[in-house]
Amino acid sequence: MRPNARRTTLADIARAAGVSVATVSKVVNGRGDVAPHTRVRVQELLRQHEYLAPVFRHTETVENPTIEVQFQGGLKSYVAETLEGIIDSAAASGASVVVGKVSGAPHWARDLVAAGRRAVIAVTSVYTAAHLNELARSGLPLVVLDPLHLPDSRVHSVGATNFAGGLAATRHLLSLGHRRVAYLGGPAMAVCNQARMHGYRAALEAEGARVPDGYVRPGEFTYESGLLGATALLDLEEAPTAVFAGNDEIALGIVETARARGLRVPEDLSVVGFDDTSLARMSSPPLTTVRQPLREMGAAALRTALRLANGEKTESHHVELATELVVRASTAPPREEAPAHG
Repeated sequence: MRPNARRTTLADIARAAGVSVATVSKVVNGRGDVAPHTRVRVQELLRQHEYLAPVFRHTETVENPTIEVQFQGGLKSYVAETLEGIIDSAAASGASVVVGKVSGAPHWARDLVAAGRRAVIAVTSVYTAAHLNELARSGLPLVVLDPLHLPDSRVHSVGATNFAGGLAATRHLLSLGHRRVAYLGGPAMAVCNQARMHGYRAALEAEGARVPDGYVRPGEFTYESGLLGATALLDLEEAPTAVFAGNDEIALGIVETARARGLRVPEDLSVVGFDDTSLARMSSPPLTTVRQPLREMGAAALRTALRLANGEKTESHHVELATELVVRASTAPPREEAPAHG
């Protein structure tokens, strides 16, 4: 919208569409009692005129708001458990949640506004500068869960103490007597992956244990990445006796690769995961892992989104919840203790 240009009103949209102001208001607020062809016509006019609902001008508090939750990729255990936290918190708050996938369509954020959304929560989603600009133009607040990249000042985020989690996981393996400890992680530039890897390195450096070439391997947060990464690690001339994985899916890929080679977990190879999803508890053996409070993170994201939707200020742009090491049956002392390296 041009500077000093008069804001488009509901009356302007109603007049252009040939309907009542009440009908336009129903479309803006996501009400269902509007004929489909009328809704489409009104939404198109709202886009053309770049209409922003009053809530995004921060002039009123919205009761029972609707929050859009977007994710990329498959609905994996991590996403499902986070969604549970969002949905439970929304139910307790009287809010509604609509789940969708990240869109690259033009005016997608304004379409969300026209459909009655009041904020967006992104789970495992990568937003480009174009996405952020579109959200800013529409006035929709954005909350990112466990961001893969450092968010800019327009974005609020909720995460966990990834560095502390990486430190705890590696210290656990060191306490068992392991000195040949590898890290098999997610995308190299992902903020959460870097923090977990730095925690791993800090623990080893504090003990004077070296990190041989090839012991730190980036990948994806997937089971398949665990299979491939474990193959490379176990093919090393000096293979590790323990592996800290960037998430539970990677850890399960490591366990399977070890099994296929006739290695036993934890007798021949100790494995630690990250997240403590249901996969960790169902694994054979049950997985030692760093618990990331996924449901609590989802609830915190929902609370933040509701505050932003109502024009309230938050104490911080980024909130971190504590991680916790959960020891199960996938870790044990090395069969033959490797010599420590200075």
